[in-house]
Amino acid sequence: MSELDHGMFFTTQRISDVGNLVFPMRNGLCSQKYKPVDYKHLRELAAEEKLTSAKIQLKIKKIEQVSKINKEQMLLKQHRQVWWQEHKRLSENRQKAEAEMKTFLDEESHKHNFFLDMRDLEHKLSKERDTYQRDTVVPVWQLKEHLKFRLSEVQRYLSEGSCLKSKIDPVEVLQQIEFVKKQQKAILEFLILESLALEKELEDYITKVLVHSFEEEEGLFLEVPSALLSLECPYPDLKALVINEYRKLASGYWSKLQEIDQQLKVLYRNTEWTEEVQWVFETVINQYPGNLQKRRTLYLDVLQRYLPHKSRHDLVVHEKAWDHYHFIRNQRRVLILNWAQARKAFLLKAATTVAEACAAREAEVTLANTRQKQQEICADLKAKVLQWKAQQEEATEREAAVAARRKEKKDEEERLQKEREMIHRAQEKEKVKKYQAEKQLKWQEQEEKDLQHLKELRKLMAEQAVKDRERVKYRQALLERQLLEKKELALQEAREEEKKKKRLEALRQQVAIAAKSDPARVVADTVASKARMGIGTKEEFDLQKPLFKLHTYSEQQVISDPRFRVELALREAGLHKTLYAKEILPKLPPLKLPRRDMESTVFKT
Repeated sequence: MSELDHGMFFTTQRISDVGNLVFPMRNGLCSQKYKPVDYKHLRELAAEEKLTSAKIQLKIKKIEQVSKINKEQMLLKQHRQVWWQEHKRLSENRQKAEAEMKTFLDEESHKHNFFLDMRDLEHKLSKERDTYQRDTVVPVWQLKEHLKFRLSEVQRYLSEGSCLKSKIDPVEVLQQIEFVKKQQKAILEFLILESLALEKELEDYITKVLVHSFEEEEGLFLEVPSALLSLECPYPDLKALVINEYRKLASGYWSKLQEIDQQLKVLYRNTEWTEEVQWVFETVINQYPGNLQKRRTLYLDVLQRYLPHKSRHDLVVHEKAWDHYHFIRNQRRVLILNWAQARKAFLLKAATTVAEACAAREAEVTLANTRQKQQEICADLKAKVLQWKAQQEEATEREAAVAARRKEKKDEEERLQKEREMIHRAQEKEKVKKYQAEKQLKWQEQEEKDLQHLKELRKLMAEQAVKDRERVKYRQALLERQLLEKKELALQEAREEEKKKKRLEALRQQVAIAAKSDPARVVADTVASKARMGIGTKEEFDLQKPLFKLHTYSEQQVISDPRFRVELALREAGLHKTLYAKEILPKLPPLKLPRRDMESTVFKT
């Protein structure tokens, strides 16, 4: 044993055992007080300790296993929630896309023949899908149901212990399963070949689209836009300068875009994962929303399940590379957006600059032409002014003559108008006088009618007042009679209440307690307390004695009833719930018929 191992030995001793160590040292090593060591007992104790330790270790392993299972179940529960939300989202998107596609096809099918061909193709694919389901899926389900039925028959025959050779042939069942497997395998191989061909076509199409999109991007950056070339600028140097500035700006953005594309190509080239594994990685990460708690833990757990050949370190490294790749992709998208904004702003600024140059050129030309025209305009204006003065004087004279003639005509018209108004006023006065006379006559006739009606109404009111006074007197007499009856009824009730109180008091006196006053009894011992102390007990208390006397039927009387005996026999035979029992039990008579006055007629109709 080396010196380094000396530290591994240590002893523990309680303070209470110090006194026990003193006596052996006093007596010596050869003392008779030492007892021989019982190694068998020590081995048993060691075995028991080992067994206890093994049990404890087994419990710890079980607890760890249960904890691991609970953690796994919790993760699966969170995964299910996320998967359900993703399934719901995808289903809604699919339904929305199908509805939009159907609406689009319905609207455009009347305009173009292409959409009619698309509808025919959809119908053809639907028929092929139904044929595939009938030829592949339905036989599998039928075989599954057939095997379930056969297994249920086997279990039933095994429970009954009968022979199965005459009805079930295992070789035939296996042949059917093998035939279905071969058929499914052939169909799957055919579908895999078709899917590979379609994938190849899609890859070729994607390559063409990428090349076309690259050419479009290159043209978008490097080609001078037609809006810039079509600008009509009076200064050729200014137009050439604007085009050169645009090319410098586009070349700067194009160089940045090429640098970002080169970085993306390097990152994509350094990725050793296959396209299928990369698709699984991106699909799993996109299933978990960014605002989900413990998002990274969840999607790393799912990735470890879907990609068991990848370690957690590989997943983390690829995750960082994928984040970097997406960061550069976002930079590329932002760069393209910035270029679009800068291009739009440059085109707008160029158009503004050219418009300002055109305006300046037009101002210069206009200023030169204006000076030459001013002299011509002045001479024309002078001749027009002289001509206008002569025309103005002639017009003034003519207007004065016309005004005089109009004034004479207007005075004549005013005189004739006044005469006509005077004649019209005289006629109107006659009409007003006639109307007032007729109105006065009508008013007098109406006043006579109103006085006659008022006289008749006063007569009716006097007669009604007489009738009302008689009715008031009758109602007053009737009310007084009712009040008198209520008073008599109240007095009768009071007298009856008084008689009732007297009867109750007489009854109370009859049942009144006739105990004498005994103050000593209040502080004396009761019979129960004396019994607890053993005072006045003459015989032992019988615990089996019933507390109360029962006044009911005995067991023999109950059993002697034929109804009970028949019901008991039916219950033992298991027939007490049958229709026969329900029909016969109400018809059985009791041992002793009841009296006629005790028979109930409540449920008899």
